[in-house]
Amino acid sequence: MERDTITVKDLSIAYDEKPVVWHANMSLKPNSRTAIVGPNGAGKSTLIKGIMGLIKPISGEINIEDKPLKDALKNVAYVPQKGEVNWDFPATVLDVVLMGRYVHKGWFKRTNKKDTEIAMDALKIMKMEAFKDRQISELSGGQRQRVFLARAICHDADIYIMDEPLQGIDITTEKLIIDTMKNLQKEGKTFLVVHHNLDTVEDYFDHVIIVNKTILSSGTIEDVWNQENINQAYYEKSVRE
Repeated sequence: MERDTITVKDLSIAYDEKPVVWHANMSLKPNSRTAIVGPNGAGKSTLIKGIMGLIKPISGEINIEDKPLKDALKNVAYVPQKGEVNWDFPATVLDVVLMGRYVHKGWFKRTNKKDTEIAMDALKIMKMEAFKDRQISELSGGQRQRVFLARAICHDADIYIMDEPLQGIDITTEKLIIDTMKNLQKEGKTFLVVHHNLDTVEDYFDHVIIVNKTILSSGTIEDVWNQENINQAYYEKSVRE
């Protein structure tokens, strides 16, 4: 039986002693496209930041591929929310995508011709190769998101954790991102994606985790994605208090 890619047990996270996520339990199936959904303020982004080690939990366990977190995260490509990125940083599109190679080289080693070829291949997948010399600050929101996914592809990880990658982008870019996810899944990649549009969950994902401060339900779309579970997360007052 294939092991889960990520397991979370009894995870609790707080900001300034105020609980944001509590007693969360989940598992990420290998070679899946898993959505994390829930209302605003439900703790979706906090949950993935806890998994990534960007926020220190107050309790609980995180296991990624049965490796120490520092080693395991080398095999995880992270795409943050657009609002968390300093878009005024003076870097070209190619510079940003090449950052995906640093996990393999270390920050103080120069990238080489092979790294550049890998980066250009990633830009071609995201249809951004013509923008390689453009400053990142000059791009539209959809173009920036394509670049950050290209950086994740350049990382050549097996696990992709993405925070609202489809928020505020054009429909062409949205389709390209989903098609790319599905193609990479065929190569054995696994995705954990914070997602906001309930109407597209069934079309875009095969597993779902429903969150409101804690994990209310998780599993395959067929088993979990139903009106009862959606109502519990979004409309039942007791869950939000």
